[in-house]
Amino acid sequence: MERDKIIINVGRQIGSGGKVIARMLAERFGCKFYDQELLNLAAKESGFCEEFFRQNDEKKGFFRNLFHMHTPFMNANSFYQNDFSQENLFKLQSDAIRKAAAEGSCVFVGRCADYVLRDNPNSFNVFITAGIATRVRKVAERKGCTEAEALKRIEHGEAQRAEYYNYYTGKHWGDSRSYHLCINSDILGIEGTALAIEEVINKKLEDK
Repeated sequence: MERDKIIINVGRQIGSGGKVIARMLAERFGCKFYDQELLNLAAKESGFCEEFFRQNDEKKGFFRNLFHMHTPFMNANSFYQNDFSQENLFKLQSDAIRKAAAEGSCVFVGRCADYVLRDNPNSFNVFITAGIATRVRKVAERKGCTEAEALKRIEHGEAQRAEYYNYYTGKHWGDSRSYHLCINSDILGIEGTALAIEEVINKKLEDK
C-alpha cells in the first residue's frame, strides 16, 4: 500500500455499524466515501437513471425486475444504446468503482468492491460483524419496528447481499479468506472498532 493512496473496502452485516465505521475511516484517512454515492457515479458514467441503480442495489435479480417497473429508470434510448444485461449493469458499477479508486483514496461500502479491486495493491479489505441480538436491536430502533420484524429484515437483506456477492465474485460473502481483517463491533464498540481498523491499516502502511 502506498502511504499517499489508500483504498478501504468494507463488507458488513446488517446492523453491525459497518457504514458508520466506514465513514469514520474515510474521515480519519482523508478518503472519499462511497456508499449510495457510488450509485450516482455509476449512473452518470452509464447514462442510466440513478434510481434504477438504487432500486436494484446489491440485488442479483435486478434485470428481471426491469419489466415490472413503471418509472422511467433509463434516459432516452439508453436501453438500446447500452449492452443491457445483469452482467453489464454489474460491469457499469464496477467501472465506476475502478475509476474512483484510480482518482484517489477511497472507502467503498459493499458492492463487491473487494473483488472488483482485488488486483489493486493499495486495497485493504475488512468485514464487520456483530452479534445477532445487537443487530436486531439496532435495526428495530432504526426502522421503528418490532424485533421480530427486524430479524426478518436482516435475514432477507443478507440473503440478497450474499446471493449478489457470491454470484458475481465466485466467492462466499463474509468468508474470512476474502478479507485482510474481520472484526466484531460488539467487542470494542463503534468508535473502538474504527480505531482498531485504523491501527491495523497504519501498521500495514508502515510495514510497506
